[in-house]
Amino acid sequence: MQQPLQPIVPAPLTYQPDRTRINLFTALRRAAREFGEGKAILVDGDERVLTYKEIIRAAYGLGSALRKGTRRGESVGVMLPTGAGAVIGFFALTAYGRVPAMLNFTAGSKNLKSAMRAAKVKRLITAHKFVELGGLQDLISELSKVVEIIYLDDLREKLSLGDKLNALAGPALPSVIGAPLHHKQPGVILFTSGTEGEPKGVVLSHENVMANVEQVRAHIGLSPDTDIVFNPLPTFHCFGLTVGAILPLIGGIKVLFHPSPLQPKEIVRRIRESGATILLATDTFISQYARTGAEGDLDSIRLAVCGAERVKDETRAYVRRKFNIEILEGYGATEASPVVAANQWENNKPGTVGQLMAGMESKLVPVEGMPEGGRLHIRGPNIMMGYLRPTNPGVIERLTDGWHDTGDIVDIDSDGFIKILGRVKRFAKIGGEMVSLAVVENCAAAVWPDHMHAAVTLPDPKKGEQVVLLSEAPEASRSPILEWAQTHGVPEISVPRRVFKVGQIPVLGTGKVDYSAVRNEAERLMAD
Repeated sequence: MQQPLQPIVPAPLTYQPDRTRINLFTALRRAAREFGEGKAILVDGDERVLTYKEIIRAAYGLGSALRKGTRRGESVGVMLPTGAGAVIGFFALTAYGRVPAMLNFTAGSKNLKSAMRAAKVKRLITAHKFVELGGLQDLISELSKVVEIIYLDDLREKLSLGDKLNALAGPALPSVIGAPLHHKQPGVILFTSGTEGEPKGVVLSHENVMANVEQVRAHIGLSPDTDIVFNPLPTFHCFGLTVGAILPLIGGIKVLFHPSPLQPKEIVRRIRESGATILLATDTFISQYARTGAEGDLDSIRLAVCGAERVKDETRAYVRRKFNIEILEGYGATEASPVVAANQWENNKPGTVGQLMAGMESKLVPVEGMPEGGRLHIRGPNIMMGYLRPTNPGVIERLTDGWHDTGDIVDIDSDGFIKILGRVKRFAKIGGEMVSLAVVENCAAAVWPDHMHAAVTLPDPKKGEQVVLLSEAPEASRSPILEWAQTHGVPEISVPRRVFKVGQIPVLGTGKVDYSAVRNEAERLMAD
């Protein structure tokens, strides 16, 4: 197969802190002036194309209607798929000084109620079509017991004359119509996944998000003239929101939205037809797209930016071999708006997540039992204002001196490249040694590659902790893992003490393993 020519990569920009001291809606209006109000900037899942002018007008009109019954600075829930509706809803709220709280519609009613309690959400915006297509009627019915549900499709039909006049006059009279919050005030609330407990609200200021937008633009060369971003990731995830929606709009880069990452055939077709050049994905998703695509289907993609999970060597090699696509692996946290580090086209070190964003600093705190690396703490302009917890609704729990403890154990080499060793909570301490639960799971995956596995720690009266593995493999037992470990130089300490066969590993709606549920199941099985 003839490989396509190496693409011309735009030079990264210089990070400009001055551009970050602005609220998100004003930044959108600035972009419209910079790149032209008539520029086609957004393509929805149904191929509807919107210009800056249309987005800004819609935000003024819709925001005028949405502000009724809410007060300035109040959090308003947003539960919509990735697309024009989510973007317009987001900017409609920010235009009038309301704070969008982006809700994960796959999280289940219990977690969502907890999240809304933390952020003091009294009103939730969604759409009839989305609820119908997603089969979310029962969820909405349950949530309607604690919040008021507003349907955008109904609201559009009932816009008052005043709302319509605001839509027309807003772009010309921004100092009169709309009232965005100051850039130091909350710009958006997102929520942690809840893999290890109750979800927490993460409060990001306008400046936090703007800083990360400018950091990523400065780190990865993106061109408003030649690049097209394809974003199938949900806007309730910070990566899908900041890098997949806000960055393209503020950076003048045309963006194609797709409502779900779980439609590989449709996604491959749309990439081929649109000529998209930048793909946002995860290891799991890009692997699916690459296997689905025929020769030439993804040739327009010059960069795939992957986060959320480790990029496997097999995925990187396969995507490069089949489509000559370079995968840039990065590392983020919702608390960092979210991008902390990323590799670059001209400076890509596979096996690492690249170097820190501009303007950030880090420190490693030693972890007992870990001879290398340490617990990563980070500080910078993109680090959150603080947490919201359901136990103390609406009160922001601030960071000490601006430092955020990521809970990840990493190693940083002499060139500043960061290697993730694992989460602190994903290590067991056995006989004074630290054992990575990810390594335990990888051993099981090597023995039974077609099945899911999840490892947790439980108390052990002799050694402090013990590792218990749950596996979906029908023949799951300890002996094959021990045998594999012995023949591959893996210390026996990384072999689980007990292995249980289960019908299904519990997962959250995001696809991440629900380790709280796994631990409960492991405790039950051990007791039996």
